[in-house]
Amino acid sequence: MPLYYGFGYGIDMGYYLIALVTLVIGGAAQAYIRSTYRKWSQVPARVGGTGADVARRMLEEGGAAGVGITRTPGSLTDHYDPRDNRLHLSDDNYRGASVASVAVACHEAGHAIQAARGFGFYRLRTALVPAVNVAQQFWVVVLLAGVLLNTLGLVQLALALFAVSVLFQVVTLPVEIDASRRAVAYLSAAGSGLDEKGARSVLTAAALTYVAAALTSIIQLVYLLGRYGGRGEE
Repeated sequence: MPLYYGFGYGIDMGYYLIALVTLVIGGAAQAYIRSTYRKWSQVPARVGGTGADVARRMLEEGGAAGVGITRTPGSLTDHYDPRDNRLHLSDDNYRGASVASVAVACHEAGHAIQAARGFGFYRLRTALVPAVNVAQQFWVVVLLAGVLLNTLGLVQLALALFAVSVLFQVVTLPVEIDASRRAVAYLSAAGSGLDEKGARSVLTAAALTYVAAALTSIIQLVYLLGRYGGRGEE
């Protein structure tokens, strides 16, 4: 018998339920990080200097003195880019001297130190980036083509591509957790108990956004596997 997946035909309540759950999880995580960041951005850090200053000291002590630091537009757009070997800090965190600013800047410094020291999960995530870029760009198109053309091979390829994206999300978790651990440890040693407490709160909230992203991706993959993965031509 020909394959019939039902994608795009009628109302799929399971799909809408999954979409609703992922929106709620993602929205809650984003609201929590913004609330926590806002709270600790009002508290001056005891460790001296702006976020950029403290991150610079952490880089030098962590064996990544060659990493540059620059500003990037937006709010909470901070990241480390290995391509130009720079920390890109949002203006608030670059110039700010709050507990939140220092915590975020040191977290990004933690990523640079991971790269300098060859942290295993960081290297794995970096190696996955080219495959993930392709997977995220094409998996939906391949899935739609497989469903509309009744071609099991294309559907299976789409699921494999999406699984690569899910793997990337899962590998990201230990990378982010380790960067936060390095930041909290540095602020604990160089600052005060308040700096450590605030940094832990801000970075735990930030980590939850990655947990939420991984969880929603896993839920979506399980749903897709349940709907399409076990069907074959009869």
